[in-house]
Amino acid sequence: MGLNKKYCKFISLCAGFACVLAACSISYKFNGASINYDKVKTISFENFPNRSAAFVWGPMESMFNTALQDIYMRQTRLKQTRQGGDLELSGEITNYDAYNKGVGSDGYSTMAELRMTVNVRFVNNTNHAEDFEQQFSASREYDASQQLSSVQEGLVDEMIDEIVDQIFNATVANW
Repeated sequence: MGLNKKYCKFISLCAGFACVLAACSISYKFNGASINYDKVKTISFENFPNRSAAFVWGPMESMFNTALQDIYMRQTRLKQTRQGGDLELSGEITNYDAYNKGVGSDGYSTMAELRMTVNVRFVNNTNHAEDFEQQFSASREYDASQQLSSVQEGLVDEMIDEIVDQIFNATVANW
């Protein structure tokens, strides 16, 4: 009888410990930013105008500018200033166009590709060795039987997310 009591206590203790472990969780969020907040406290953005020579889609400029600012506000503790931030981002959308990717046996296009390129000037006023000017690009394919106007917003949104991630990683994720 004494052995059964010890066994029951042991099982109860293990079950209680398992419940405690299940109730506790540790959550880590790794966003890739490696910023020395003792030196870098602010960021400023200039508007990125759409200067694409091919064609212009009106909403793209504001979609890009909003997404770029949002990623820094969500994933860093930097405060946004109008100008003269410790980090400064400026540039322009330099290319936005569509290409035929493939031609079927009937001579008509089967696939098309939408491309977007953004030129970025980054200035780190606390460490000018990190300053750069660089182009970032993204593209998406779509079925050429679809009208661009019916898929454009979704494709542009995906390309903007990709380019904004590239810019974020190049500027503040120095690992």
